[in-house]
Amino acid sequence: MATAIVLREFGGPERLRCEEVALADPGPGELRVRHTAVGVNFHDVYVRSGLYRTLPLPGIPGIEASGVIEAVGPGVADFAEGDRICYVTGSYGAYASARNLPSSLALRLPAGVSDEIAAAGILKGLTACMLLRYEYPVAAGDTVLIHAAAGGVGQLLCRWARHLGATVIATVGDARKEAIALACGAHHVLTSQDAGLATRINEITRGRGVSVAYDSVGRDSFQISLAALADFGRLVNFGQSSGPVPPFEVSQLAAKSNALSRPIVFHYLRDATRRHRLASETFEALADGVLAVDIGLRLPLTDAAEAHRALEARETTGSTILIP
Repeated sequence: MATAIVLREFGGPERLRCEEVALADPGPGELRVRHTAVGVNFHDVYVRSGLYRTLPLPGIPGIEASGVIEAVGPGVADFAEGDRICYVTGSYGAYASARNLPSSLALRLPAGVSDEIAAAGILKGLTACMLLRYEYPVAAGDTVLIHAAAGGVGQLLCRWARHLGATVIATVGDARKEAIALACGAHHVLTSQDAGLATRINEITRGRGVSVAYDSVGRDSFQISLAALADFGRLVNFGQSSGPVPPFEVSQLAAKSNALSRPIVFHYLRDATRRHRLASETFEALADGVLAVDIGLRLPLTDAAEAHRALEARETTGSTILIP
């Protein structure tokens, strides 16, 4: 048996219920993993609310975790009992004390990366790597705009973009989060409530605009991001914490020959070679101190509903994890 957080119908945080579930022996190609830490993401909120109808109900949410292998199924040669691993999956099931996992998803944890840091940072780290190294390869001399810079991914983007030599313009939800973005390497920090936000970005860039805008906020920031782009600039929308982006005329991109993308990290992780390359770059950045994962909230697995409530209320900074 395992303790799990089960979602039986879409709705508010109270829909997340703690239950005991049966756990079979690992099948061919599977690992039995005892979780030591579970990551909480806005993706989980979208799933729970029903905005994303990607988890068949009843189901166990959660897309990233770390843990220790307790048993190995037939045909698994690359892992053994006692190995420390982490993983990201689009098939859910991480909100549990233990689970069976396809061995192909497991990423072996280096000695210098703790279980908690892995659970708090692997999805966010892989996402930051995808955004900065592949969606738009940031280089010295670029100016980048990063929304929600005090959040888990935002902090990593600020640190990594500055390390790559870019000038970082960050936005945060309120003044108390400005210090967080500055500590993570932002050169300029603006609050998203500022009515003159687009004008301030224009002033900072001396009218040139930004090379790339990384936007996980969506509805409330999309037009600001678009207006902030330089000629040939790219808007990378990778989330919608304020709501979906309304339909817009694609001809708006023509004003400055801009580009728009909406990447999903799971698509990048489908290919094993790319998945391990992204993981290697992310673990290296963590080990070298380029990335530092801030765990802002730790809660017991049984308090998953409270974690969702705090995340939706934007009361958190950094990453949130659940401890089974």
